[in-house]
Amino acid sequence: MTDTPLVSIVTPSFNQARFLEQTMRSVLDQDYPNIEYLVADGGSADESVELIKKYSKRLKWWVSENDSGQAEAINKGFTRAKGEFIAWINSDDYYMPGAISEAVKALSEHPEVGIVFGNVRVVDESENVLNQLSYGDWGLSDLMSFHIIGQPAVFMRRAVLEKVGHLDQSFHLLLDHQLWIRLVSESGMQYIPSLWASAHYHQDCKNLAMAANFGSEARRIVQWMQSGVQYRSLFQQHRRQILAGAERLNAFYLLDAKEYPAAFRAYWKAFWLNPATVLPEWYRMVYAFFAPLGLDGLRKWFLKRRRNKLN
Repeated sequence: MTDTPLVSIVTPSFNQARFLEQTMRSVLDQDYPNIEYLVADGGSADESVELIKKYSKRLKWWVSENDSGQAEAINKGFTRAKGEFIAWINSDDYYMPGAISEAVKALSEHPEVGIVFGNVRVVDESENVLNQLSYGDWGLSDLMSFHIIGQPAVFMRRAVLEKVGHLDQSFHLLLDHQLWIRLVSESGMQYIPSLWASAHYHQDCKNLAMAANFGSEARRIVQWMQSGVQYRSLFQQHRRQILAGAERLNAFYLLDAKEYPAAFRAYWKAFWLNPATVLPEWYRMVYAFFAPLGLDGLRKWFLKRRRNKLN
């Protein structure tokens, strides 16, 4: 490995021109000297293509054409990437200064792992910080139990990615999580407690626009793990935690979608399966139960509690 191995960064883009330039500049303005940047636009009808053309001389490759969604766009970039290390950054997220240099250092210092990941902060459209997502020294059983890591702050070895295969294009919401499980089952992962990326939280983001659909994909991942020989032993050891994790994830997004009774039922299922899975989010479960009553004071309490808990 050279002192400055090539890093490939892929951005999938579709009708998010208001964020896209910030995303692209966050890659192009990194202090790391050896980056190839690939942008796969899905045939945007806004100003995205004009922005891509503005920076086209600094791109390794770009395209704007219809595709089946985010996974196909990212896979187009993966197929063309030549870097020893690889990552993708969505067109409404952005890297923090120095993130790629830190990721390369971490991958170089931990040759035994296939991915490294850092922390992510969540911001609104005005760049106000909503919360800070910090993680831990997790392993495969944690991922299988739906401990979610922030995709914008994940960097991979391309050799491991090629070995396990690219994104499964049948997933649209938890496509990243399913890939992390495959990667980590092959080579492990390393957490770096440093802020590497910011993610925009806005009305058009999938976390809100498709919140009610996360549960179905979580259940698909459960079925996939159950059928996979390489996961069978761990699945049996952690079965209740895994099932509880899937229900907790479903409840989390149902609550954000304001589907309160469904969210409470999912939280209750998770609690019955494994109380420890739900206890860190007990206040969300309480809010899901009382929210249909329309108590404004409770809503204010929940929002305050959520900020204090996540910041």
